Amino acid sequence: MGEKIQTEDYKNREPIIVADNVTMIFNIASERFNSLKEYFIALMRHELRFKEFRALKNISFNVKRGEAFGLVGTNGSGKSTMLKIIAGVLEPSDGTCTVRGTIAPLIELGAGFDPELTARENIYLNGALLGYRKEFIDEHFDDIVDFAELRDFMDMPLKNYSSGMVARIAFAIATITEPDVLIVDETLSVGDFLFQRKCEKRINELIENDNVTVLLVSHSIDLVERMCDRVAWIEKGDLKMLGPCTEVCEAYKHYRK
Repeated sequence: MGEKIQTEDYKNREPIIVADNVTMIFNIASERFNSLKEYFIALMRHELRFKEFRALKNISFNVKRGEAFGLVGTNGSGKSTMLKIIAGVLEPSDGTCTVRGTIAPLIELGAGFDPELTARENIYLNGALLGYRKEFIDEHFDDIVDFAELRDFMDMPLKNYSSGMVARIAFAIATITEPDVLIVDETLSVGDFLFQRKCEKRINELIENDNVTVLLVSHSIDLVERMCDRVAWIEKGDLKMLGPCTEVCEAYKHYRK
């Protein structure tokens, strides 16, 4: 799929995501404590010292409507932090991030699920958290189950599911409608090969038929190359490179820390 929509029509499309000089700062305790009691004693005595950690430093880019956009970088580079800011989970310390449309996030695998409840109950729970009414889930329940291919396990507690099975349900719920932006963070790396390809096919259909914008974070460069049109490479909080998928991925594959 990579770079397939680099046409005049694509170039004229409006940005649906605009990151403008986004900076994210975390304050980390500079001392280690053996217990919460020690931590709070130091806090009350004003003896607690923090050091500043800049997870993101003045990151700017935009994503066009209907584009498949990738974020790559080594572990701890800040790419997942950037995704959480886009999803509205985190507020940037400085700069702005604007998203024009609805978001279906697949960021934290299993977030919004209760392991003690059955898969059937979790479909309704997760759907409610995504803003779907019960009547809507009733109408699309069979579609969700059929896509996940887990009909025989619907009444099993989710705690007995493998991570791949949870990923199937999460993906099926998130893509049952056509969000403006679908955010995927490593979810496609979980589960078997055939289901990964099924998810890729579904994403491609959303982009081609419904103009859905996809934001993908993955350590699998092969997956990024197959799925994405453009890529932003974030390294140690800095935007190291931004451009066409093949160019950025080729440079990233030859990167040495």
